[in-house]
Amino acid sequence: MSNSADSPPGPVRPSPWRPVRVLTAAVFALAGLIFVTSFNTAKGTNIRTDASLLRLSDLIEERSHKNATLEESTAALREQVDALAARDDGSTRAEDERLDALEAAAGTTETSGPGLTVTLNDAPPDAQAAPGYPEPQANDLVIHQQDLQAVVNALWKGGAKGIKVMDQRLISTSAVRCVGNTLILQGRVYSPPYKITAVGDRGALNKALADSPAIQNYQLYVKAYGLGWKVDEHGAVTLPGYSGTVDLHYAKPVG
Repeated sequence: MSNSADSPPGPVRPSPWRPVRVLTAAVFALAGLIFVTSFNTAKGTNIRTDASLLRLSDLIEERSHKNATLEESTAALREQVDALAARDDGSTRAEDERLDALEAAAGTTETSGPGLTVTLNDAPPDAQAAPGYPEPQANDLVIHQQDLQAVVNALWKGGAKGIKVMDQRLISTSAVRCVGNTLILQGRVYSPPYKITAVGDRGALNKALADSPAIQNYQLYVKAYGLGWKVDEHGAVTLPGYSGTVDLHYAKPVG
């Protein structure tokens, strides 16, 4: 009969939760979590495509056309309201003249006279640097917000009686903004070339453009990389009156 104390120990059963097995389980759990998160994000679509960006572009274009249609309707209704108000408003001649002057200053009525048009455009697709200039970066070849603002500000400084950008009249609350090289003006979207037309003394307007430091800097890029710059003078030009809303929109705190 053998002594159990002297007998060799039997095989030891391995623990079912060794560190390697715990790590393996954790990896599979993490992989499952990533899969579920990716599915919820994609919602069954390919998340590496730019389809969402394309849909956003289409939406912006659709809204731009809708805003243009609404502006036309607003302008027509405003003309009807003005006609009805003019029938018998009880005002004196002096008051009517003062109102006309205020409307002209506000830009809500059309204005005519001599003037000029400035056209800004991106550089050609195959643009190369002129001799003596460094090779262009992408931002050197497109029109930016500050370029448009520089022209508008110079024309105002030159005594412009009215300005329109593309087909829209500017007023005191107009904001010339760009996203990339796309202009967003009063709810509508435009692509280059950009045309800025002003009514006023052409000599004073041209001098203001030439004296602007911002435009002088822009002219360096015209020379170096071929950005578009053109000034056309007009013996007579008519700017439409602003027909959009004049209500101010601003952020409000929640709650």
